Amino acid sequence: MLGTTLVVLAGAVLVAKEALLSYATRGVVEQNLLGDTGSWAQQPGHASVTGAKNILLIGVDARPGQDPREPVRSDSIIILHIPATYDAAFMVSIPRDTWVEIPPYDNGARRYPGGDDKVNAAFAYGGNGLTGPAARSHAVELLALTIRKLCGVTFDGAGIVDFTGFQQVVNVLGGVDMYVDQETTSVSIGHNSTGGTEVPFRQYTRDDGGQGLDPVPGVTPVVYHVGYQHLEPWQALDYVRQRETLPNGDYDRQRHQQQFIKAVFKKMLSKDVLTNPVRFNKVIEVAGKAITIDSGGIDLADWAYAMRGVSGDDVVTIKSNEGTFNQSPGNGTAEDLDQTTINLLTAVRTDRVKGFLAAHPKLVAGG
Repeated sequence: MLGTTLVVLAGAVLVAKEALLSYATRGVVEQNLLGDTGSWAQQPGHASVTGAKNILLIGVDARPGQDPREPVRSDSIIILHIPATYDAAFMVSIPRDTWVEIPPYDNGARRYPGGDDKVNAAFAYGGNGLTGPAARSHAVELLALTIRKLCGVTFDGAGIVDFTGFQQVVNVLGGVDMYVDQETTSVSIGHNSTGGTEVPFRQYTRDDGGQGLDPVPGVTPVVYHVGYQHLEPWQALDYVRQRETLPNGDYDRQRHQQQFIKAVFKKMLSKDVLTNPVRFNKVIEVAGKAITIDSGGIDLADWAYAMRGVSGDDVVTIKSNEGTFNQSPGNGTAEDLDQTTINLLTAVRTDRVKGFLAAHPKLVAGG
């Protein structure tokens, strides 16, 4: 998510100030994440970036204090499609509970025999038994292989965003301005009668496998009301984590995360940031600690130049499964992609997204 934001951001300022481009790229951690499924084998350098591109964006949100050796499931999975015209970018979320066939995979430490599971498990199985860069690389590769098996989409680049680390970016920006499109109750942050902060709900697993919530007496949860507003860093990060109290669960959260990405992108491109090299440099510095990018073996400056015409308003967010849970017959707590979403992913693979959305305008998410 943020990795692509940095590339687009660098493109937006490249023509005006080359110094800002050096700021934007110097702190980015680059790594071959896609393995044999990607294009890292290309000769790095100032190659021209041509043709449609698909980038796999992955958000991870490890629990506080989690053992680094413990497998982490991907919290959000987004395909970012850039058409050959390089005048827009389209974000399509793959619901993390999508029931898929994960292919067999050997990461050198553990062998996964293959089987049916939720798509976010592919990330965990790929990195199982590994830590650090090796875990990230194999986790992304197996996820990419799983998505290719699901819909035929292959990737030219990838990015991992550590959600906790990303909070530091929002801190430096001083929060974000965004539209809250539905009333959202936090299950994580509440206040007691003395103003102290407490968790407002006790969460448990219901008999049907779903998430249950029991209100904690005397604790009032934070509620985000509908409207355009400024969210402080802690509010923004809390808001985009919520799904348990929303009518469409993870779909509503996906939409809010996409809206949040656009809001951060616009903030980074704002006059207050771009005209202050010290502040801009600080934003990029902390962002570099939160992200890992597979550039496909192409210099980031070339990516930036190719995408120089894409602004925040040109990033289109698209609903998968028309924004509702489509229960899978294979597992009651999982879901399948509906035929419209399968057709959408075919349009991604064949670079026909613009035409597809013209015929299906309701799939474009607000915000």
